[in-house]
Amino acid sequence: MLLWTRIVLVALICLSLVSSGMGCGPGRGYGRRRHPKKLTPLAYKQFIPNVAEKTLGASGRYEGKITRNSERFKELTPNYNTDIIFKDEENTGADRLMTQRCKDKLNSLAISVMNQWPGVKLRVTEGWDEDGHHFEESLHYEGRAVDITTSDRDKSKYGTLSRLAVEAGFDWVYYESKAHIHCSVKAENSVAAKSGGCFPGSSTVTLQDGTKKAVKHLRTGDRVLAADHDGNPIYTDFIMFIDQDSTTRRLFYVIETDSGQKITLTAAHLLFVGHNTTTTEEDEEEEEEEDEDEQMSAVFASKVRSGQKVFVFDSERSRLEPVTVKRIYTTEHEGSFAPVTMQGTVVVDQVLASCYAVIEDHDLAHWALAPVRLAHWVSSLLFSPQPRASAQDDGVHWYSEILYRVGTWLLDSHSIHPLGMSVYSS
Repeated sequence: MLLWTRIVLVALICLSLVSSGMGCGPGRGYGRRRHPKKLTPLAYKQFIPNVAEKTLGASGRYEGKITRNSERFKELTPNYNTDIIFKDEENTGADRLMTQRCKDKLNSLAISVMNQWPGVKLRVTEGWDEDGHHFEESLHYEGRAVDITTSDRDKSKYGTLSRLAVEAGFDWVYYESKAHIHCSVKAENSVAAKSGGCFPGSSTVTLQDGTKKAVKHLRTGDRVLAADHDGNPIYTDFIMFIDQDSTTRRLFYVIETDSGQKITLTAAHLLFVGHNTTTTEEDEEEEEEEDEDEQMSAVFASKVRSGQKVFVFDSERSRLEPVTVKRIYTTEHEGSFAPVTMQGTVVVDQVLASCYAVIEDHDLAHWALAPVRLAHWVSSLLFSPQPRASAQDDGVHWYSEILYRVGTWLLDSHSIHPLGMSVYSS
């Protein structure tokens, strides 16, 4: 009888947590209509993100021209959306052909345009180019780029149109010309477009007995090194993987410190960095004292920069020490795993990281996973506390996916990593 009472009590608590989570989102209550977001128009010649189009942080490298006779022509799909006007000056339907990702973003933008300016439609002046009208290695040759205007060709709208394109999810938007806006997307098979928030399976964690264990071999109930809310080292239970993929090759950021530690994680994963990121010669002694209590915050791995400090576990002093980032580069690995612990943190390859990704708010993500932690706590009370093998299959955990869907509704898009969005929308 006591057992069933506990189970019912836990169920009621979990339901209350979920319902309160829906009602206490950041700044918006349950069922309230969101106010329209204030849009900041792009300036002429401005591009977002502020990197070159064919780089990792934007639409990625050029992968080769697609022709009607090439095998890759099947990657293109026609767009017959009646809410979009296609110029199609070649009369071949080429402007309607594009990759599925480009089509999805374009259709989303078309809705935004009609909402922003009733009676006005989105107009595409250039889509896939098969005639060589663009510069060498243009993404138009792959159906990954479009040039757009509004149907009324009102140039005063183009700055706002550019911003709407950014909000619609295009991977690179450029207010290129007084006559049009240029937008492009990542390749369908791009590893950059498939980067969620994970570590390679070969990354290691430290168990309570001092041994190392590969992330991919973690079992529910393993006690792993992490940090508490105050940044103190603590051993905590591994609960589950919120995302795991044993086979797909993905792109990872490698963040290397000046003392030789390296942590490898995907762009959308959160990593703790110190607030104090500069050093002056006269203040070296002062900063060494400040390091004792250096504050930390979680940022996307893709935002970490050389000169910032990450937190490394010093086994001799049994504490986390701020260490300067020396360099950052990328690499590919097969397999990716996103472990969750009771503390919401984990020390991977001696560097402290958050267990969360995609949403740039560690505390909010940790709070949202409260029902999962509660369920694990109850399970450990009712059943054997010994580590046990997980039956979890590859893929995003259903609870995590639901939270992400809710998050995209409640949160502003700048709080959500663009690469993370592509994971759940694919």
